[in-house]
Amino acid sequence: MALDSNEYPDKSISKFESMLKTDDVYFFDAEDFEEIIHHYLNNGKISLGKKAIQIGLEQHPNSLELKLLQVEVLTFEDKYEAAERLLDEIQNIDAHNEEIYIQRANIQSKKDNHQEAVNLLLEALHISEDSFDIHSLLGMEYLFMDDYERAKRSFMRCVEFDDSDYSSLYNVVYCFEFLEDFDGAILYLNNYLERNPYCEVAWHQLGKMYYAMDLFPEALTAFDFAIISDDSFIGAYFEKGKVLEKLGRYNEAIENYETTISIEDPTSHAFLRIGKCHEKLGNYDLAKYYYYNTVHEDPLLDKGWLAITNFHYKLKDYVKALYYINKAINIDGENPLYWKKAAKIYLAMDNLDEADFAFKQAVDLGNYELDTWRNWAEVLKRIGDFESTIQVLIQGLEFYPDNAALTYKLAGVYLKNRDTKRAKEKLTEAMKLDIEKLQLFDEEFPEFSEVKWLQTLVSHIKRTST
Repeated sequence: MALDSNEYPDKSISKFESMLKTDDVYFFDAEDFEEIIHHYLNNGKISLGKKAIQIGLEQHPNSLELKLLQVEVLTFEDKYEAAERLLDEIQNIDAHNEEIYIQRANIQSKKDNHQEAVNLLLEALHISEDSFDIHSLLGMEYLFMDDYERAKRSFMRCVEFDDSDYSSLYNVVYCFEFLEDFDGAILYLNNYLERNPYCEVAWHQLGKMYYAMDLFPEALTAFDFAIISDDSFIGAYFEKGKVLEKLGRYNEAIENYETTISIEDPTSHAFLRIGKCHEKLGNYDLAKYYYYNTVHEDPLLDKGWLAITNFHYKLKDYVKALYYINKAINIDGENPLYWKKAAKIYLAMDNLDEADFAFKQAVDLGNYELDTWRNWAEVLKRIGDFESTIQVLIQGLEFYPDNAALTYKLAGVYLKNRDTKRAKEKLTEAMKLDIEKLQLFDEEFPEFSEVKWLQTLVSHIKRTST
């Protein structure tokens, strides 16, 4: 028994699902099938989408739109050869269908042939009456190719077609940011706002550009306009809070962060920022309260654990600082920042063996910051393991080859390890890098200040450098 679904087109999806559960066969026109298939594909129900395509093509074997949807599914499943064969068949029937080129471009993109994808999309542009989607796809291909200038122009075309296409607007600003053309972004957004003065998204992005350039009063004004345009725009309140922090207006910053909490469920990021504001105001109990709420809300937020650890560290309450950083390590033992902080706490507590282990963990996990090498070397020097100290400093200098402080330290450790030849080489190198930092060497290794060859070397370097 065949039934017509056109009587209630809005119920085509439920009718289709009802058909699958019964022996009845319902008739759908091709447009109904397109709607059904799009619904399933957009919701990730690929098997139902494929079933709808199969039945749709049984009822409408000549529908190019349904065949193109079949191509889309084949491409999604990485069945490129089958997809290409079907596209060849479609192209023989309708050579001027831009969707053919779009689908071929999608296949090339999935194969990482992005330039070929661009070429196909440009062909689609020549025959397309509505090129909005094609410009958007071109923009994404250019992003894959790291061609941010062309990507920017493609997304700009999308915004020209539709001022309310905020996704493309975000992408335009992203390209400006990547190109570090903040002035260009500000000019573009201001021009956009002349046409759309109540666009909260554009005001928000403009504020972020001003913030990136340390133009805090201008950023504040932009975020205020974003809030005027939409008084429930959480992002604008949050960014405004960050600007107020930069301006030292901590109580006002707290008010804005609290507004975000009143509009939506509390977030760990809002708690963290409120805690930092209270700490700067000297409201230590409140700061501690909000830091605890931060890690309670999101136990995996490393900034929360580091904030509460730093809070106790600054108060020289190393026992509590160690307690919280160890809790953090138990949650995420692969986080190098946790291990680095633990190492600094152990160093402050003069627990040198644990500090050595923690610094090693931090480096093994990818923390190569300058102070990591310097502090780790200091720990090993205090332990008296000069060979290991030398190796750590050599590693550090691979990352910071022109750092005078590390080079002076290495020269001093060579001396302590009775390697005078290498000590002279490194001391000469350090003084050529920065003679002014010689005092660091004198302060750290005062026992060598009276060594005659060292005094002679210093005098020689000073003479030749003037």
